[in-house]
Amino acid sequence: MCGIYQNGIAHFFYLKDRQSISLSGFLKETIAAKVGIALAKKEMITYNRKRVNVKAGWRRLFMGMVQTERLVYEYEKRDEEGNVIGMSRAIDGVDIDVKEGQFIAILGHNGSGKSTLAKHMNAILVPTEGTMWVDGKDTKDPENLWEVRQSAGMVFQNPDNQIIGTVVEEDVGFGPENLGVPTDEIWSRVEESLKAVGMIEYRHHSPNKLSGGQKQRVAIAGVVAMEPKCIVLDEPTAMLDPVGRKEVLKTVQKLREKKHVTVILITHYMEEVVDADQVYVMDHGHVVMKGSPREVFAQVDKLKEYRLDVPQVTVLSDLLRKKGLEIPAGILKKEELVDAICRLN
Repeated sequence: MCGIYQNGIAHFFYLKDRQSISLSGFLKETIAAKVGIALAKKEMITYNRKRVNVKAGWRRLFMGMVQTERLVYEYEKRDEEGNVIGMSRAIDGVDIDVKEGQFIAILGHNGSGKSTLAKHMNAILVPTEGTMWVDGKDTKDPENLWEVRQSAGMVFQNPDNQIIGTVVEEDVGFGPENLGVPTDEIWSRVEESLKAVGMIEYRHHSPNKLSGGQKQRVAIAGVVAMEPKCIVLDEPTAMLDPVGRKEVLKTVQKLREKKHVTVILITHYMEEVVDADQVYVMDHGHVVMKGSPREVFAQVDKLKEYRLDVPQVTVLSDLLRKKGLEIPAGILKKEELVDAICRLN
């Protein structure tokens, strides 16, 4: 459409057929066109939102409980005066896929990036590059934050950093209360969670009077009471003695059997991962080994290269095998080695 001004009158016409149109007619058509464009945009936005919702639904259906794609995380390096002097890459192109209900172990020495990866699973950190999905939700999307943290509960290394209540049962009920769970259901969840971790008889005790292992079990109960689909344990036994470590690991295994939750254990204790479905080994921000515990433990020399302490029974069986004895690779338990030796002619 074009317009010309002649003798004080504005004339508008279509170039195609030079059909004249009055100013009022032009305004009506312009408004109608704008309304039509606005409606079309609205329909397109609605359509795109529906596509996003459908895609998210399909993603939840086919993706794992926790999945990453070329995950990268960088943080700023600063000098003593707080000035930025560069960037450091803690995670570099990590791909993992954790299916619902699995027990996954992530191993690595200090500084390998395993705890940084764990913090991404609860959206405490978000990727610099790449993507982390938790229950099909992109953790970088601020609108997903609440749902991500409901799906993945986190247990930290030091239980004193996680326990805030002055009484055990109050502490366990703190999470559900903040989720808006009705009071009657909160107390029901508190009782069920404390029973699940074997701490119901301590419900009226002060957490400050509990042992390290007992505190960690209370912290786990607090996460369980929120009913997440996945529990991420970031080196939960690092500050415990051998007895406390066994208590916590037994608790985790029982929870997995009873609640059918996905368990992701971050640790550097090799003996803690023998019952895992799959093991990831990290070094300098990369996943350098992946497989079943037996497949990973069979590579004793490679594990030592990554500064990991291999269980003594695995080391012994590897030495016997290198001496020519027909011992299977990847021995995980003492009973397996004894059985293998007894089978020798």
